[in-house]
Amino acid sequence: MIRLFAALRLPNNIVDKIIEFRKEASENNQNIKWEKKEKLHLTLKFIGDVSEDLVDRIKDSLLFIEDFKSIELSLTKFGFFFRDNHPNILWLGLSNNNELNILVDKIETNLEIFGFKKEKRKFNPHLTLLRIKNKVDKNFINSFENYKLPSLKFYSNEITLFKSELLPDTSRYIEIKNYKLKDLEEK
Repeated sequence: MIRLFAALRLPNNIVDKIIEFRKEASENNQNIKWEKKEKLHLTLKFIGDVSEDLVDRIKDSLLFIEDFKSIELSLTKFGFFFRDNHPNILWLGLSNNNELNILVDKIETNLEIFGFKKEKRKFNPHLTLLRIKNKVDKNFINSFENYKLPSLKFYSNEITLFKSELLPDTSRYIEIKNYKLKDLEEK
């Protein structure tokens, strides 16, 4: 069994900007183990454990992705997911739009034929920036919640099917298949 997920990749220059913003917002807190640059992505569908004999069929079932046009996005705000009233994930929100929702819904629908259930929760586009292992103080939380992100719009034109390998202290993502979205001027 291997763990799979489909993710929208962001342009390198945008990822560099996001890293800049998180450094500014964190007030140079040095004791943070951020998610690595190459791991910053927008998960469209966490597929989960899959038998290896299904991987090629799943790859083929997602070829429709290449019929979609590049997706326009913008950064919205930093936020936290909490567990037991303590922050455990720092995330960066991305704008949601109709094309993105249609794409996610179609990925969900196409994967149903393999027995993967559709996500019941509303799609909430975000990037995981930090998995918080130790307690953080209120100033850390406030610095992100009060950070004003500059207006930054961009297009993303690449979706990747990844294999996720869990390691003792982290995870590693291995590209299985890359899907290119059409440039806006293409028909």
